[in-house]
Amino acid sequence: MTREEIIKGINQEIVEEYEVDESVIKPDAVIFDTLNLDSLSLVDLVGIVQFKFKVTIPTTELKSIKTFNDLYDYIETHLPENK
Repeated sequence: MTREEIIKGINQEIVEEYEVDESVIKPDAVIFDTLNLDSLSLVDLVGIVQFKFKVTIPTTELKSIKTFNDLYDYIETHLPENK
């Protein structure tokens, strides 16, 4: 899976799940602020990543994922096909 496919796939899921306009999803934007997440919504985001990409994000690593770019990087480097 290419980085472009990852970005398109996760952005599409975020738009549907959080009912936001895709234009607010910018690589350097802070996920928590952009999506106005609470802890339950954050769990949903982790679930989306796990379901769509088969990538598990442990709680300890979640703290290091601040921007959408961080999320794309994490997914890209942890895809089962890239391990």
